[in-house]
Amino acid sequence: MVFGARSVNIVSFFKRETGSMAQQYQPGQRWISDSEAELGLGTVLAQDGRLLTVLYPATGETRQYALRNAPLTRVRFSPGDVITHFENWKMTVREVDDVDGLLVYHGLNAQNEVVTLPETQLSNFIQFRLATDRLFAGQIDQLSWFSLRYNTLEHTSRQLQSSLWGLGGVRAQPIAHQLHIAREVADRIAPRVLLADEVGLGKTIEAGLVIHRQLLSGRANRVLILVPENLQHQWLVEMRRRFNLQVALFDA
Repeated sequence: MVFGARSVNIVSFFKRETGSMAQQYQPGQRWISDSEAELGLGTVLAQDGRLLTVLYPATGETRQYALRNAPLTRVRFSPGDVITHFENWKMTVREVDDVDGLLVYHGLNAQNEVVTLPETQLSNFIQFRLATDRLFAGQIDQLSWFSLRYNTLEHTSRQLQSSLWGLGGVRAQPIAHQLHIAREVADRIAPRVLLADEVGLGKTIEAGLVIHRQLLSGRANRVLILVPENLQHQWLVEMRRRFNLQVALFDA
């Protein structure tokens, strides 16, 4: 049984009122693991010195954490939330009391009767399936992970906008005229060109650059290369070694 947690209000251990570390956790309190949310709702069993023991009844697993940096977030529902008893009946929260460090929820059940539900009797199953659920529940990654993803996307965007995108991965050192020709040709929707440089000026590299950029941009899905028989293996080796193109040889 899974109950919605869209409007769950989670109070973080590190954002609560100041006090000694021994006063922050009480047996019976419900917490959720920031790193293992799939364990469900945890129950504080004991606090022994610098160690905290938490039971996760949904999976039957027990975890021990260092008090100073336990990756836990306190679960606290607000008025208007619908919560579930471990026996599967539901209630709408109207009022929340804090009794000796334990939360007691008061509200109405499905029959509109006034009921009380201590947090110790909450359902052990809780999931945050939507991004908004995780946000409201405080199940967020560290800023460093966000910064890494953001910087990666920015770098990828700059790379895709580069005029040399698709031309820089070749295992060679293209010269200026090769890059110019390859970019001009590869940017055309349906290029029809004749590469007529002198022998040894890199026509194979120019053609490979055009093919590589066309494939990366999606303007080409498959490429057929027709070459004289005496050049088949040369082109096969060049396309694989210099451009990492998985070409196949069909000798008619």
